[in-house]
Amino acid sequence: MRIILSLVYLTAKAVAAVPYQEYVLAPSSRTVLPVAVFQQHGSLTSPDALLVDNQSSGGELVLKELNASVTYDFGKNIAGLVNLDISSSEGHVGVTFSESSLWVSSFASDTTADTGSGLDVRLEFMITQPGTYEAPPEKERGGFRYLTVVNLGNGEISVRGLSVYFRAMPHWEDDGLRDYTGWFHSNDDKLNRVWYAGAYTNQLVTIDPTRGDSLDLLYGHTIVNGTLDWWVNTTISEGTSVVTDGAKRDRIVYSGDMSVALPSIAVSTFDMVSVQNALDSLVARQNATGILPYGGYPLSDRNVISYTYHLHGLIGIAGLYHWTGDKSYLDNNWAAWKAGMQWAAEQIDSTGLAYIRWPADWLRAYLGGHNIEANSILYHALNLGVSLARIQGDDDLADKWANLASGIQSAAMSRLWQPSVGLFRDNETTTLAPQDGNVWAIKSGLVSSPSQVIQMSQALQERWSPYGPPAPEAGDAVSPFISSVELESHFLANRTDAALSLIRSMWADFMLDDPRMTNSTFVEGYSTTGMLHYAPYSDDARVSFAHGWATGPTYSLTTYVAGIQLLSDAGATWIVAPQLGDLSNVDAGFSTTKGLFSSKWSADGSFLRLQISTPEGTKGSIGIPIPAGHTKAILSWDESSMTVQGDATGRHWLNDVDGGDYSLTVTGA
Repeated sequence: MRIILSLVYLTAKAVAAVPYQEYVLAPSSRTVLPVAVFQQHGSLTSPDALLVDNQSSGGELVLKELNASVTYDFGKNIAGLVNLDISSSEGHVGVTFSESSLWVSSFASDTTADTGSGLDVRLEFMITQPGTYEAPPEKERGGFRYLTVVNLGNGEISVRGLSVYFRAMPHWEDDGLRDYTGWFHSNDDKLNRVWYAGAYTNQLVTIDPTRGDSLDLLYGHTIVNGTLDWWVNTTISEGTSVVTDGAKRDRIVYSGDMSVALPSIAVSTFDMVSVQNALDSLVARQNATGILPYGGYPLSDRNVISYTYHLHGLIGIAGLYHWTGDKSYLDNNWAAWKAGMQWAAEQIDSTGLAYIRWPADWLRAYLGGHNIEANSILYHALNLGVSLARIQGDDDLADKWANLASGIQSAAMSRLWQPSVGLFRDNETTTLAPQDGNVWAIKSGLVSSPSQVIQMSQALQERWSPYGPPAPEAGDAVSPFISSVELESHFLANRTDAALSLIRSMWADFMLDDPRMTNSTFVEGYSTTGMLHYAPYSDDARVSFAHGWATGPTYSLTTYVAGIQLLSDAGATWIVAPQLGDLSNVDAGFSTTKGLFSSKWSADGSFLRLQISTPEGTKGSIGIPIPAGHTKAILSWDESSMTVQGDATGRHWLNDVDGGDYSLTVTGA
């Protein structure tokens, strides 16, 4: 069955070559060479000889003494196996890695575990003759921008070649790593770069399933000369590729991370095969009471229960069906889905809310009681279940879940809403207004009043630091995971300018362009002060700089700014409703198993041109923005013109539109 599904999913890749290749960060070849020298120490010659523009010239780096070293910059975060071409007959060479410039060292690499032991042990090669020396498979480094080569012997070492065999996206052709199925472009280059960095981040976290678990949960870590030994050698799923949480670490499947990563993957690479392998690994470990594991193997063997991540697993299964339209996948997983929802619903008590007894979540602090985040995610999952149950022909179950969702909505408003704050409190024992619960209350539709959604969006924005929204439920953390959901909440509030401002300041100016970052992938978390300290960890060097849960803008820019929203299986029904903000033009699209969806618009004062394409056999609605400052406009399309008025959101709707290619113009009247 998996082979058949893989072929179905891959049909989306073959639709057409996508434009704007200059923004794609994935390498054109799996052999990657450094682009610059970052720093050097000790007596040495010709460090530039190993750069991409010079390696063919025949020069050599010569490290002339003990501890002489050169740190090479690959210009972006990469992943793979280091390869050294040595011309010396004997010697001892060390290699270290770092995603951030903060942890560049000739002694050790940034770390993969939160043990308090500091940094990861150096990779070392004993040179016994001239030739090529490659890291063993278990020493694949999942994420690094900087690589340091250091002489560990007393004699000279001559290095004539340095490369990395790129190991992310192992199931894609070696020369096809840039073959995206989606694209995004606007007149704002910051937004463009963010979109593609999100797509590339999700490529880096997609790994060979036999190279999982950088935490080494099975055997435990050992200390070597004050540093932590490391390897990646655990098989975490079936198949030839799998989506994990992070490139460097943990290299384990987490359903919560995929709630952000999955839709961003769908609109960029459509790598649903790797998504399915991840979800299958969780379903395979569902226990007898219906609970999905907090994380995939081997973390699953620790039997940690997370109510929220259990729900994220259900959301992931629904999401895969939503984007692929693969009914056989839904049929095969329907019993597991129902069992999972039954257990989740059993936690609803007489208040109408679920009472949470399990603290594990996304590393936020205490999660318990009638928690607003957990109940908002449950509300979302129940409503997904309503749709799935009706597809499966079980209207009684759909009605039951709809009633439970309605009860959650009513109880949350009466018990947890704080009118004076404009936000929900975390639970009944506190006045703390968490980021996670409030943004999920918007995303899930638990808050249905447009004015209340706007109020919440404004209240959340008022809390922003220069580095992003705070997550007070997690100490001083800024969480790109939860902020990805917050970003979507501002778009849902129709506060486009706020959403675009957040992308520009948090994702572009800080997470891409701060000199401590990778300039290519998105970090797991950091402090509200801008320090690269993530409150849940004791070792700052542990922070992952390529985490799929931070890639929300890739999905949101396509879905809200370009306006392409799929309503049902693979886009059988759809909406195209662009949000313009302060932009003047946008061109975006992606493919599913049903075909190509695209939206291209340009705005100039009171004039708007919109071109859309959707697959034949589909049907949808077009939400046309009325130019700013106008309440009505002249709409021209399909060889006719008419005067139209906007609704409360400033759009005029064309409904029951057949799939196809359309060009519309709107002139303010």
